Amino acid sequence: MEFDTSQKPRGLKRIYFAFKHSMRGLKWLARNESAFRQEVVLLAITLMVIFNIEISLYEKVAMLCATLFVMFAEIINTAIEATIDRVSFEIHPLSGLAKDLGSAGVLVSLIVFMCVWGSCLYSNFLAT
Repeated sequence: MEFDTSQKPRGLKRIYFAFKHSMRGLKWLARNESAFRQEVVLLAITLMVIFNIEISLYEKVAMLCATLFVMFAEIINTAIEATIDRVSFEIHPLSGLAKDLGSAGVLVSLIVFMCVWGSCLYSNFLAT
């Protein structure tokens, strides 16, 4: 079976299908990836924090974006893992490297998250 690029939907229909596929992916992540579920909890905590503490709008947006960045990295990491597993379950150094690099991306996103949160909280609570 081959994908026919000439029959791709356009306009609002394309947006509808893109949204539908994205929701299917998010549902799959929520059911199958414990790391993603933990990051959903992190997002809920982020929303509670940014709506209940007195910080600037810029800091609230930065904290929310840092949290979403962690979730984004996890989604990409999971996509890499699924692709590698689709190609082969055989143990291969390049497959391991691809999965390790995806994991490293998540680690970098968590470091960004901690830097953003640390600087926002430090400037508002510890510096006063």
